[in-house]
Amino acid sequence: MENKEDRRIYTLSKEAPAKAVLKMSIPLIFGMFIMVLYNLVDTYFIGLTKDDYQMAAVNLSYPVMMIIVAISNMIGTGASSFIARCLGSNEKGKATHTLTVAFMLTFLNSIFVMGIGLCFLPALVRLLGAKDNTFLYTKQYVQVILAGSFFTMGSYTTGSLLRSEGSVRYSMTGMIVGTIMNIILDPLFIFTLNMQVRGAAIATIISNAAGFGVSVLYYFCGKTLLRPSFKLLLPTKEILSEIYWVGVPASLETLLTSAAYTVNNKLAVNYSELTVTAMGIAQKVMSLGNYVYQGFASGTQPIMGYNYGARNANRMRKVLKAGVITVTVTELVLMLIYCIFAPILIDIFTDSAEVISIGSHVLRRIMFILPFVGTVSMCRMSFQAMGKPQYAFGITLIRQLILYIPLLLLLNHKFGFNGMLWAQPVTEAIMMAVSLILLTGAIRRIHDK
Repeated sequence: MENKEDRRIYTLSKEAPAKAVLKMSIPLIFGMFIMVLYNLVDTYFIGLTKDDYQMAAVNLSYPVMMIIVAISNMIGTGASSFIARCLGSNEKGKATHTLTVAFMLTFLNSIFVMGIGLCFLPALVRLLGAKDNTFLYTKQYVQVILAGSFFTMGSYTTGSLLRSEGSVRYSMTGMIVGTIMNIILDPLFIFTLNMQVRGAAIATIISNAAGFGVSVLYYFCGKTLLRPSFKLLLPTKEILSEIYWVGVPASLETLLTSAAYTVNNKLAVNYSELTVTAMGIAQKVMSLGNYVYQGFASGTQPIMGYNYGARNANRMRKVLKAGVITVTVTELVLMLIYCIFAPILIDIFTDSAEVISIGSHVLRRIMFILPFVGTVSMCRMSFQAMGKPQYAFGITLIRQLILYIPLLLLLNHKFGFNGMLWAQPVTEAIMMAVSLILLTGAIRRIHDK
């Protein structure tokens, strides 16, 4: 009978491509769906306060969470890419050392982010675009999120590390536990303890701490292929180089996305603060589609990384093809659901007729990213898995700085609010073609060597 290591390695190395993609991705997509609930729970309970300015504050604070996630990605993505390649080349000891260093770096980064963020909190809140009606609420939310950054970073990083060795279900369990905790704690802190938006942030941090704790427990109970060791805290030059070579571009990608999100909010707030609320709700509803493609991309990443380490270009091509077809069909189905049920979905989170009207309009425009963005994300994650972050970062650089932000400003200037909404779908359509050309070329060069 195959042991747990054999089964996981078999999935990465030999299982039929479509089946391997689904086996690695479906548990992760289910976990991502739980994360959608996690994000929507805050939006739902804040909506019950009947205060649209508190809702706007949560949306304005979102770039801070993205920055924290970006720092997490720097370690999680960089370390998981190297771990998968080490397993593919049968270097388990080096993979274990990398895992341990990743935990240590996550702790140090969280202390740095918390310190800097809290020192410059008022300036940060103004930078996010908060105005008179939203400044205090935004400050309260951001303050708590920064104070608990260690638990948020730990939760995201351990999820990536578990997936790198094929332990997708363990990664998913941490997400589920965190979401259940958030559902329980949100009404307690927001209403029972009357802490409102600050209570939502506290519930989020405690929930992240619970999910992180569950993930760590798997490592120290011997359930995983790898296990961190306190004897391996001192990093080698090679491990640091590999983590940051892949991780820094991955982090910059998230930071660029955060910058684009901030530009988007600053343009939207010029129409009204309720427009920010409506866009925030629409984007939260869209997160279901976003997490589906992220689940496929993240599930495919360790397979691509393992087979790159094993120099198996033929399998990489087959896995990419299976992944692109699967994610595109799934996202088209979701796009149809959004088109039909947009007002009903927005109505769940607000009673404001104006917010429902704007939010439905926004959702029916931004949903056009779905046929394209899954392929872009899968190509970007594949480059990270292969230890070629310059290509992954190049995709993001073109996507955010060269196309999306200029298009956002141009179309907003020429066509107003509707023009602004079409900027991202146009960007993703162009980037799908660019990403596929780059990745298939890279795989072809592996075969030619």
